[in-house]
Amino acid sequence: MLMNTPPGQDAALSLETVLDLARTQRLNFADLFKVCEGLGQAGRKADAANVYKQWTAYNDGHPYLHMVYFNYAVMLRDLGDITGAIHAFRACLALEPKFGQAHINLGRALEDSGLAAQAIQQWRQFTEQTADSTADRLSLRLMAIQHTGRVMENADLLEEAETTLWLAVEMRPDKPDACHHWSALRQRQCKWPILTPSEHVTLRQMNDAMSALTLACYSDDPIFQLAKAHRYNRTLVGRPDAIRRLTKPVTQKTGTGQRVRVGYVSSDLRDHAVGFALREVFEQHDKASVEIYLYYCGEPVKIDETQTRMRAVADCWRDLAGLTDEDAAILIANDEIDILVDVNGYTKHARTKIFAYRPAPVIVNFCGYPGSMASPFHQYIIADEHVIPADHEIYYSEKVLHIPCTQPIDRKRTIAATPTRKEAGLPDDAFVFACFNGMQKTGESTFARWMTILKETPGSVLWLLGANDTVNQRLRTLAEKAGVEPERLIFAPKAANAHHLARIALADLFLDTFPYGAHSTAADALTMGLPVLTFAGKSFAARFCHSIAIAAGTPGLVSSDPDDYMAKAIGFARDRKSLADVRQHLKAHREKSVLRDIPALARRLEALFWQMQGEAERGETPVPDLRNLDVYYEIGAELVQQHVEYADNATYRSRYLDKLKALHDFAPIALDNRLWTAEAAAAK
Repeated sequence: MLMNTPPGQDAALSLETVLDLARTQRLNFADLFKVCEGLGQAGRKADAANVYKQWTAYNDGHPYLHMVYFNYAVMLRDLGDITGAIHAFRACLALEPKFGQAHINLGRALEDSGLAAQAIQQWRQFTEQTADSTADRLSLRLMAIQHTGRVMENADLLEEAETTLWLAVEMRPDKPDACHHWSALRQRQCKWPILTPSEHVTLRQMNDAMSALTLACYSDDPIFQLAKAHRYNRTLVGRPDAIRRLTKPVTQKTGTGQRVRVGYVSSDLRDHAVGFALREVFEQHDKASVEIYLYYCGEPVKIDETQTRMRAVADCWRDLAGLTDEDAAILIANDEIDILVDVNGYTKHARTKIFAYRPAPVIVNFCGYPGSMASPFHQYIIADEHVIPADHEIYYSEKVLHIPCTQPIDRKRTIAATPTRKEAGLPDDAFVFACFNGMQKTGESTFARWMTILKETPGSVLWLLGANDTVNQRLRTLAEKAGVEPERLIFAPKAANAHHLARIALADLFLDTFPYGAHSTAADALTMGLPVLTFAGKSFAARFCHSIAIAAGTPGLVSSDPDDYMAKAIGFARDRKSLADVRQHLKAHREKSVLRDIPALARRLEALFWQMQGEAERGETPVPDLRNLDVYYEIGAELVQQHVEYADNATYRSRYLDKLKALHDFAPIALDNRLWTAEAAAAK
């Protein structure tokens, strides 16, 4: 029998000896784990699994056999034997039905096998078993509930996911993950009001849990969004002293004839809205000026058209799958990138922590995220002067650099043959208002405006990008309550991108959402000759669409406020000649517009990259301004609960200034360059 030998010595034993000890029941429980741990550390996981297999076969009846089966299952998962892992997890649970970690892991194994329904059933079983749970089981019960909700959401079982996640929200309202997904689910389902507190969960807790993207759909408050992003970044990245700085000295390249090396990091370098936007930009880059490295951090996909085109023009393509954030950052640092572009921001599959290691001297926020990163390591943000005008730069922690248009497009996209209105499910003679934004952008106030427009334009219809049947029916019911015939809401089914682009032109007028407006959907519409009606707010997401309309050469489609937006929509429906003139202008000036001048956009990006490089060489790289963001967060968290949908810039700022003055009178607040300036502090 082994006697307290260290794991390294256990691993040095011959495999035959260890297996014989297991078979003859001379390998005790503690020594078994030491042996297998040693084998695993020595890179012999298959041998460790074999030892577990032998031990379980010949130690039936051992009081801790279920724990051995659990470790055996985990080892099999590491080896890629998911079928064997499922068998071992089930053997574990047959011996100890309330072993929570086995329930969690078995569910994940079933999910990874494509058996989502069985995974949900597994987690639900554990949730029911632990309804009257002890404190030590609560965290596992919470995990099981969250996994259940997540898989339901992925399966488009939105109602069921919402109900399930609410259990987790009420169980631990101080844990933001479940509530974050819950509020986002309600937005996707157009359930208003979005936030519904209970005796266990306060409105403040719900606002604290809301993600920055969800907040952008909920409130046009760029200062609170900035402070929210900063708070999220600190939680996501962790302690600064745990992050290694990998930045190498800046390489002198200006005037040397060398190219500046630019790395783009994104999970969306594929057939995705961001991929569609960037692929021609990459093709237009001047390879004599810039060297392009593309770092893909998304889910594995078969090579699609977007990746094929990107790989063809990149100097280097790297897949970050399987690498830890630190290892990915080391890879980027070793590639000696000069300018590293974050094309994800705080979106799905983002790898924000990679940037925290500072693997390049310059880090840029561009294209993938509608707002400030509010991090200590994103030094620049690139957008156009309509999205971020000079007097709005205070809403961003990064230094703002301007390009002609924030929304790149691909002029080579395939477009199918245009269908007839009948083929698209539209009436031939109706005036067709349309919106192809995601349902999460359709807030209560936006929908109310649409209903007013429909009531004022008899015979018109509203064409929306359909969600699931439950959500579609909910909107029809709400329309009927607002006095609009439900059949006047028509839902477009999902379609391949080429066919979706082709059908867009059948509509008469695109109606934008607020506060999170159309981005690529607006560019698609204008590309197809469909006028886009919008109005601008204050935040990035609320100003993007009006920027695109201006870039397309249609500033007349930018309304001054919500009332003007409704009046213009009604006016166009009543005077179709005026709208026909807009469409003719779009068609005539299509190829001359800023929106479609991708070569000019690429040249401007390259000029900005060289500007950043020059500033880095001179030691002038900006430091993100993060002053007082905790103070602004507390004020924003209070103001957002009033849910004021629209306010002009002056009114909006005065609400913050009133709060800042009151707080300053109570306890002095250090000055900053945002709102709490020396001039503001001196004002009565």
